[in-house]
Amino acid sequence: MIKRIATVFAAAALLATSTPGASRASGLSSIENNEIEMSFSLLQSEFYKKVDPQVTLDGARANMLAFLEKQGVKSPRVAQLKAVDDPALNARELEREVSSVVAAYGSKVGGSRTLTYSAIAGMLSSVKDKYTTFLTPKEYADLNEGLDGGNFSGVGISIAVDEKTKLLGVNEVIPGGPAEKAGLQSGDTILTIDGKSTKGLTTDQDAKLLRGEKGTQVKLLIERASKELPVVAVTRDTIHQPSVYSKLLENGIGYARLTVFGSNTASELTTALTKLQAQGAKAYVLDLRDNGGGYLNAAIEVSSKFIPSGPIVSVESKGGSSTQYDAENTAIPAKPLAVLVNRFTASASEITSGAIQDNGVGQLIGEKTYGKGVVQTIHPLPDGSAVKITSARYLTPHGRDINLIGITPDITTVEPKSSRLGNPETDPQLQSAITYLQGKIAQSSS
Repeated sequence: MIKRIATVFAAAALLATSTPGASRASGLSSIENNEIEMSFSLLQSEFYKKVDPQVTLDGARANMLAFLEKQGVKSPRVAQLKAVDDPALNARELEREVSSVVAAYGSKVGGSRTLTYSAIAGMLSSVKDKYTTFLTPKEYADLNEGLDGGNFSGVGISIAVDEKTKLLGVNEVIPGGPAEKAGLQSGDTILTIDGKSTKGLTTDQDAKLLRGEKGTQVKLLIERASKELPVVAVTRDTIHQPSVYSKLLENGIGYARLTVFGSNTASELTTALTKLQAQGAKAYVLDLRDNGGGYLNAAIEVSSKFIPSGPIVSVESKGGSSTQYDAENTAIPAKPLAVLVNRFTASASEITSGAIQDNGVGQLIGEKTYGKGVVQTIHPLPDGSAVKITSARYLTPHGRDINLIGITPDITTVEPKSSRLGNPETDPQLQSAITYLQGKIAQSSS
């Protein structure tokens, strides 16, 4: 779970003017010098625990050595740097050493950029926090696409490999997308893509086969309810991946599955809930299974749809300062609520789960959650890469620290490997939620 933040290119300008008179590393570009200084400064100032600058320098050195050896450089030499009290001077010394390493080995390992990245990654890994990492431009772009939907050319479905058959299953069909127009439905099995069997392929391999240039066709052989259908031709189009999928189940139960907590998730959920209300929903299932989190802001906004007032989460930053975030007065009319969770429900998903549980507005059903109770801030770097730094920890409204512990659901229901999420007939956890909500609906109508 990360904060939504503005870009910090201004910080680069500030760092670039620090320590008047100090020379810059001539073997690196101004962008590379700035990125090393920014990363060093941000790690020292923002990581939620105290950081030893010597450990940071040692981490950068160790990672450069490991990188050079992996690239086939025999017995590489990287100088041991000694930290001083001035963070800017430490960063400048590191820049000069990276420049020296570039002069010695750059031609063998792809130039100065790869070694700059290696040094920055080593700095971040030195704090031994798996969430504090360096992101290459591609990794950062992929993260943004995952959180904010991105735009790509495809058929408009979310997919998963069936554990039992090893064939490709359709989890959801994006409303208005090419697949829906061609008649595909949630629960379908895709047997072949352009004549190639999907059996044994990974979801990434399947996705590559389904994606392609806008306007091109892909032919799919579909199985539905154990019956093979005629081959369907789907014309690819530009797709914006939604983060909310919703439908009205039998007995007036509205179902909304959140795949991520992105910048558009709250507005997408508002649209979904408005539609479900218009369809006569008497209760709601909020499905947060396999949702690894996203923006802190989105977690607060989503939680506020179900919690009318009071605290959502408290965030404790470096030095013990704490900020409490309260509900935003945007709640829908109260109705019975079940929240589905599993061992992959993490971070922002756990903020929402914990807030709903602590405020007593719904029941958590499923399995214990992942247990990620820390907050990351992402800082973009000038060349499109970024550093992701754990900057705080969070507590639920009742003051629970769930990091490495997770949240225990109110009703435990095991999720079998063969479960097809979102289909009551093949999803025991969803069926458990439906049973619970049917009981609540019956109580309110008696």
